[in-house]
Amino acid sequence: MLTKDDGRLGANIASSEITPSDRFFNRRNFVAGALAAGAGALALRQVPGLFHPLAVHAAGQKLATVPSSYTVADQQTPFAKATTFNNYYEFGIEKDQPAKNAHTLRTRPWTVEVSGLVKKKQTIDIDTIMRYRPIESRVYRHRCVEAWSMVIPWDGYPLAQFISAMDPLPSAKYIQFLSVNDDTDMPDKPGGFDFPYSEGLRLDEAMNPLCLLTFGCYGEVLPNQNGAPIRVVSPWKYGFKNGKSIVKFVFTDKQPHTLWNDMASNEYGFFSNVNPQVDHPRWSQAHERRIDASLLPRTVPTQMFNGYADQVAGLYAGMDLKKNF
Repeated sequence: MLTKDDGRLGANIASSEITPSDRFFNRRNFVAGALAAGAGALALRQVPGLFHPLAVHAAGQKLATVPSSYTVADQQTPFAKATTFNNYYEFGIEKDQPAKNAHTLRTRPWTVEVSGLVKKKQTIDIDTIMRYRPIESRVYRHRCVEAWSMVIPWDGYPLAQFISAMDPLPSAKYIQFLSVNDDTDMPDKPGGFDFPYSEGLRLDEAMNPLCLLTFGCYGEVLPNQNGAPIRVVSPWKYGFKNGKSIVKFVFTDKQPHTLWNDMASNEYGFFSNVNPQVDHPRWSQAHERRIDASLLPRTVPTQMFNGYADQVAGLYAGMDLKKNF
């Protein structure tokens, strides 16, 4: 568990401690960024309350972020590893395939539809969503159900702030995330999956301050293979709960259908909280392979709720976490 006293949560992380990306902007990106910055500066003068200097955010561009108290002392995963070892099945089922194939995903223009049990049904442009609140840089542990983990600096703001702005009805109990499903942008989609990718959270989970509406990582706009241009990160849950490339938020009073839970409910529960005491039917969840700067992954014990029990355990008070896995 994390406490502010033990140094793993609560200290602002210095920019020098963030793993530097292994990429450099070429001249074309620099010029494009400068032009976008100029346009963004004009927008900032015209529309009070906007926080970002860039009018259009493209992969490889830096994000304007504010400090955050959310960090961990664990060694961070290098950018090159975090962006080339991914699960994003629409671009291939092998871990190295999304980085190779996701360049076909067009992230602009991009809109997100908000529907269901909400007062403010609307379709919103991604760059407008990014300007709702200041973007924080948060360093989270990230645990995959396949028993590997990373430590990644994610950039976004609490999903709760976006939800509050949409004004859900009192009857709304869940929020569903639907990912983009475009055959042109995703020519490598495998068969046998009920796309579009669907995930969801109970609304009180989504409103927890840890749950991050995410637009970037390592101080840059999200790479396509990491879920550009908008995804969710809930660090106490297994990674497949974190919908990528979201195009719809649906508020509902019933537990929404989710892709993996529908396909194999005995292996992928709706809650999918990280729990070392509940094994996957085909492997133990008591340990994980931590991918960091070491040459080979290190095996470390898995922590309850991925180490975030102090922040989230109360959400599940009285629940049987083996039955509601």
